[in-house]
Amino acid sequence: MPYQKIDKYDEAVTLKLVENYKETLSLLGEDAEREGLQKTPERVAKAMQFLTQGYNADAKAILDSAKFHEEISEMIIVKDIELYSMCEHHMLPFYGKAHVAYIPNGYITGLSKIARVVDVYSRRLQVQERLTHQIMEVIRDTLNPLGVAVVIEASHLCMMMRGVQKQNSVTTTSAFCGEFHKNETRSEFIRLIGSHLH
Repeated sequence: MPYQKIDKYDEAVTLKLVENYKETLSLLGEDAEREGLQKTPERVAKAMQFLTQGYNADAKAILDSAKFHEEISEMIIVKDIELYSMCEHHMLPFYGKAHVAYIPNGYITGLSKIARVVDVYSRRLQVQERLTHQIMEVIRDTLNPLGVAVVIEASHLCMMMRGVQKQNSVTTTSAFCGEFHKNETRSEFIRLIGSHLH
């Protein structure tokens, strides 16, 4: 059986975006009807829907779908979670890694759900500062843990390709609540995300 790629997109949204991208190509001085560009507006329309699918997802529901009662009060860390997002100022990508920790207070969640929460908020038009806090806040509000810590390290194409054009710059943001406001707890988290235990 031949390979079949199955994607789901809102047909009405796709059609409107296709028209917009055709006009954009023309405004940029291109011929949207030339062979190499004929399918580009549709490809971009679908790509943008994929890259912003986080608007249609509920991070709290994701955490609640795998919420379990456990008497555990040690730090749980999921580190090196790849993320890809779009800068809302220039609509250019930024990408990097998120490191997320929480200290349970009666409830834990499935480890994959933490990564899915990162996807929910990164698959939107974003700024890294807000993205960091949104991840921290939904875990805090849904699991009611003793503390949450989030650190994101990312490279921004808006700084690399245009503007100041600094290709080696990395932006680091952090958000902490609860027990992670204590120096000892926060230092343990920072040490563990920086180590190579695996």
